[in-house]
Amino acid sequence: MKIAVIHDYADALRKTPAYDKLKGHEVVVHTDAYTDPNRVVEQVAGCDALVLTQQRVPLTRQVIEKLPQLKFISQTGGNVYHIDVPACTEHGIVISAPSRGGGHDKNPYSSTGELAWALILASLRHIPFEVERLKQGHWQSTSGTRLYGKTLGIYAFGHIGAAVARVGKAFGMNVVCWGREGSTARAKAEGFAVAPSREAFFESADVLSLHLIGGKETRGIVTAADLARMKPTALLVNTSRAPIIAEGALVEALQKGRPGFAAIDVYESEPVVGAAHPLLKMKNVICTPHLGYCEQDQYESIYGGAVKRLLAYAEGKPIDVINPEALKKA
Repeated sequence: MKIAVIHDYADALRKTPAYDKLKGHEVVVHTDAYTDPNRVVEQVAGCDALVLTQQRVPLTRQVIEKLPQLKFISQTGGNVYHIDVPACTEHGIVISAPSRGGGHDKNPYSSTGELAWALILASLRHIPFEVERLKQGHWQSTSGTRLYGKTLGIYAFGHIGAAVARVGKAFGMNVVCWGREGSTARAKAEGFAVAPSREAFFESADVLSLHLIGGKETRGIVTAADLARMKPTALLVNTSRAPIIAEGALVEALQKGRPGFAAIDVYESEPVVGAAHPLLKMKNVICTPHLGYCEQDQYESIYGGAVKRLLAYAEGKPIDVINPEALKKA
């Protein structure tokens, strides 16, 4: 098979043990970041199979119709909202993906949770600013904020939120949780406090970390009114999905000073290239390019699964197929 791997920004696949298992197949890895769907066509044209890294690129009907040779897609994550599944099925393109939430390292201290703490500490201690100042020949010029005794708000006590909460407790923070009934029940069972109300949750937090799953049910769930309740000294951290905050609300809230600061890893449209996002121009915001899961062990996990599904298809025994109707046309 000729296999295209696109949007592997860190050139991670070739560094994993799974890559050697593809010997005998022609593999072309593309590492560039872009948003133009025509680039997908350019990079995948003539290939039999495609590896999609997470949800980094939409695979629309228009793109699919321009790839007549494509017969198989191996998706590294369980979410396939970025793929036009009916169009793939119509064209006999088999899609193989782990169950939702599958393909990830299940270590209780997840890589995304680790990044959340990196952002919290970097923001409260002004680390990016002071590092650059020191390189420019200056000495310390800011006063940081300690964690001990401060209130950490955790919105959604799931796998990642729980990990972030535990670290906050270890730092001596007052951890307060909010979310749906199941989320708050898990928090209580582990001995964490639940805010008496949504309003109190946003009003009390010195650091508020969002850990909701993206989707229709959570789109815009954090409103402008929620943000307006936050302290002018508070830090909002989002390592989940950008659309969980109402469109445009965060930029406007930061301009008004409530919350006073933000640390952001996710954006409404990704990848963000050419510094084309208003948050990147704000001095009270730290931005990272969706690094939450970007570490080698995680890549080995997701690419290992993708390669396993590629090889199963090549042997005529496809696994984890989400559109079995396509097999009849293959």
